[in-house]
Amino acid sequence: MDLYLNEKTAIVSGASQGIGRAIVKELAIEGVKVLATARNESLLDELRSEVLILGGTEPVLLVQDYIADDGPERIADAAYKHLGHVDILINNAGRSRPVPVTGQEDDWAAAMKLDFEQHRKLTHLLLPHFIERKDGVILNLTSTYELRQLNVSAIAKAAITVWSKQLAGELGKYGIRVNCIQPGLIDTNNIRPFFSDALRRQFSEQFIPLGDFGVPQDMANMATFLVSPRAKYITGTVAVVDGGLRNYPF
Repeated sequence: MDLYLNEKTAIVSGASQGIGRAIVKELAIEGVKVLATARNESLLDELRSEVLILGGTEPVLLVQDYIADDGPERIADAAYKHLGHVDILINNAGRSRPVPVTGQEDDWAAAMKLDFEQHRKLTHLLLPHFIERKDGVILNLTSTYELRQLNVSAIAKAAITVWSKQLAGELGKYGIRVNCIQPGLIDTNNIRPFFSDALRRQFSEQFIPLGDFGVPQDMANMATFLVSPRAKYITGTVAVVDGGLRNYPF
């Protein structure tokens, strides 16, 4: 199926590993010119090499600490400089941050900044551009709502979901679509520390109808569809990629 993405442009944050890395590769294979931004230069260089081996469009790499106060501005400036215009924004950067009930204020502030505020700021920097062009797609990575332990990242991502729904309502008249994609348990560095191999097998057999954790490519497949013109009548929604896991027991 042709997704009509060839020669589109995109920004992907948190692009050096995990879900973001898989999304960059899949978009590049579809012919998208991606500004891939993250902190780790060596991982970004490896990503570029992998894309070229796969025959994808060479990404533009930006080594940037996303939580720096001027991080969103630097990313937006680099996108305009290297891409000319932006068709797609994928707000992916984030990190799981479990905290005790009386967690430190620094943990809350850091997680809210990374997982909500910086995404909001980068998006707001691009919105005038999208509105002027009467075109644009925003895809935000979220988290489960059903954790039984405090995790500031998940709380920030819940705010992302509400914000996205409201944006979709405001921006539809300009031809701009806003959606979220919610992962279940995806085999990434964010998840592995919490599951031994034995616990992963036990949990998957008991709670995941498809029998195992997902992989980043599963998220990339859904993300690539949602930002494509094939999804032109989809906005204000949350697409769940979780192997059938709905009732989270932890």
